[in-house]
Formats: sequence, C-alpha cells, structure tokens
Amino acid sequence: MSGSLIGTRKESGLHNALKFRYAGIDGETEKSMGDYVCDGLTPEGEIIEVQTGSFGPLRDKARSLAAFGPVRIIHPIIINKYIETLDEAGQVLRKRKSPRKGSEWDLFKSLLYAPELAAVPGLCIELALIDVLEQRKEDGKGSWRRKGASISGRELAGWHSSMSLSGPKDYYRFLPFGSGEEFTTRELAKKAGISINLAGKTLYVLTKIGIVKRIGKKGNSFVYKILKLSKNPAKKNG
Repeated sequence: MSGSLIGTRKESGLHNALKFRYAGIDGETEKSMGDYVCDGLTPEGEIIEVQTGSFGPLRDKARSLAAFGPVRIIHPIIINKYIETLDEAGQVLRKRKSPRKGSEWDLFKSLLYAPELAAVPGLCIELALIDVLEQRKEDGKGSWRRKGASISGRELAGWHSSMSLSGPKDYYRFLPFGSGEEFTTRELAKKAGISINLAGKTLYVLTKIGIVKRIGKKGNSFVYKILKLSKNPAKKNG
C-alpha cells in the first residue's frame, strides 16, 4: 500500500487500523486531494476519511473531497472498551472492561455540529461497530476524571459489524414510529432505549436533514412528525 506519512504522526493505532482496512491492500493512504489530504483512496476511487470524534472539523473538508469522487467517512462506534493502565515505565498495572456500552445511536453526538454532512450527495457515513483497547499511563498529566492518568493509545480490539448511511433516506431506520405518527423526545427515548438527552440530539440532526419536523407542543414537550423525504433536504433545512 502506497502513500506518504503526511499527518500520520498524531494518529492512533485505532485510526490507522481503520484507514488501512477500508483503503484496502491495493489502495493508497494519505492521498492529496486539492487543499486536503484524505486518509485513503480505494482502487475503485472511493475516498476514505476516518473520523473518530465530532464531525464538526470535517464540515469543509468532506464537502471539498466530495468534489473529487465518492466519499466514505468511517466513524467508529465503541461497543466495548477495555482499559489497560500502565505505570510510567510502560508496565501493565491492571486491566478492566468499561461498564459503558456504545451503540449506533452515539453517531448523533458526533453529527450534532455538522448534521448537513448526512445529506451531501456522494457522501456515505459508515459506522464501524468495534471493541477498543485504551491504554492509559499513570503520569499525573491526565484528566481528573481518570485520576491523572493520560491516554497513551487506542487500538482496535474486536470487530462486530458495520452500518452504511448513504443519505437521509437511510436515517429512517432510527425512527421506531409509523409514517405520519406524532411523538415527543421522551417517547423516542423510551422506544429506542436511549437517554432523553441523546434523543434530543438525534431529533435535532433528523430535523436538519429533513426527515422529521417539529409541529407543536404537548404540555412542556415538543411534538415531532415523520416527513416524506424532500429532494433537497439539506437546502430546505439550512
């Protein structure tokens, strides 16, 4: 696999593993495309971009890359996280499994600041449902939430499945209601088995891409309705 080392020094093992997996054995990595460098390019000409965090920083880059050909943004969803704590010499002190389990709904936390990317023509968001090994070092330089331990690396530890979302039409799968049915944020949260906060973020994104609409209130709760997909939802919803 060819490609320069531009921009690879700060990448995690997880980022690199996904980049090489999706570019393919005969693909390229760190490929220049206009003003940007994409993570990978498949032999078929599909542009690969791995995004492990918020989609906000990708707003301009993804649109620019889409002018060169089809783009697939790989977004890892961490189903299980294993935490390995090391001392300053790199020796393993302990290893445990995080009690938090991720799900495909976590996508909406990352799409919150760039919901329009879900409606860009020729752009596919692919969720990689995986397990991750996170290494932490007890060096006193990390977050107080981790008791001073800093994250020294993340590695791909297991693969579950993937989910491709090629446009607004594919996001209807996140709505456990019938066509035209009215519902609140709390009702979505209950049916989907997610928090009210996450349900609110989900509805914000789905409203922006034109498949739900806020139509009123029921008590103190906003009421939403599923819409038929418009031809240009991104333009309609700004």
